[in-house]
Amino acid sequence: MASLNDKVIVTCALDGVLTKREQCPYIPYSPVELGEEARRAYEAGAAVVHIHARDPETGDQSWSKDIYRQIRDEVKKRSPIIVNFSTGGFNMGVEGDDEKRSRLEYVHEVGPEMAALNMGSMNYAKYSEKRKGFVFDFVFPNPFSDILLAAEAMKRGGSKPELECFDVGHIHNAQPLLAMGALKPPLQYSFVMGVLGGVAPTAENLAHMARQVGPTDTWEVIGISRVQWPLVMAALVLGGNIRVGLEDNFYLDTHGKEMAKGNGPLVEKAVRMARDAGREPMTPDEARRALSIPQVW
Repeated sequence: MASLNDKVIVTCALDGVLTKREQCPYIPYSPVELGEEARRAYEAGAAVVHIHARDPETGDQSWSKDIYRQIRDEVKKRSPIIVNFSTGGFNMGVEGDDEKRSRLEYVHEVGPEMAALNMGSMNYAKYSEKRKGFVFDFVFPNPFSDILLAAEAMKRGGSKPELECFDVGHIHNAQPLLAMGALKPPLQYSFVMGVLGGVAPTAENLAHMARQVGPTDTWEVIGISRVQWPLVMAALVLGGNIRVGLEDNFYLDTHGKEMAKGNGPLVEKAVRMARDAGREPMTPDEARRALSIPQVW
């Protein structure tokens, strides 16, 4: 449980990949736009930004190491915030380890301080009660062979793996990777809650997942859509870290009525909630020490 005057790492997921400006006009696409959003998130109190590269014109997902390098440079010239790159879906639509490794080149060549490592396969869907049907529905594959490919790219690039766990079993998938030397403690876990196909987004489930984490490890909650704010408060009380941002949720309220005009207002609300719970946001340098960056290996 958190105590008064504890500190908390606030992460901001700037853009995601499943949403476009048709859904939210404030989603950044280009490296310059991402750099500006990272600056606003930092000024609002975030210590980490999580980023998916996109085609600057279309907003489609990109695996270009040149675009990722531009993103890193645009972020770094504006603020000292920690850069975390996504690897989600690097294995989808391609076959063979060589093609997968090619997509992961940006990780070890650009070398972000952190990179997301998805820790298990699952159904990944969104259901619309209004339409009585699925908005999207696919299988998100992350077999151990692909997890190892991504972990190796992170090790080569000196990036701290952020273990994204969509269900309780994903947490324990870290154990064989530790035994193999593909991961090194202390670990950073992210509990992704609110995706249909994963763990149900309740405070009870979050507390259970937090109890699986080792005493020297760290964890954060990633609440998707309207469940974000209740889960943020639960994590603050339980002593965990928190993530907000336009990748996960567009709205400043739990009813979907007040859309945030960028990532900054979402971070501002998260910081207010943290301070209401007696916890002060960490600076990027404080977060580096808490997360064992850069001395990962």
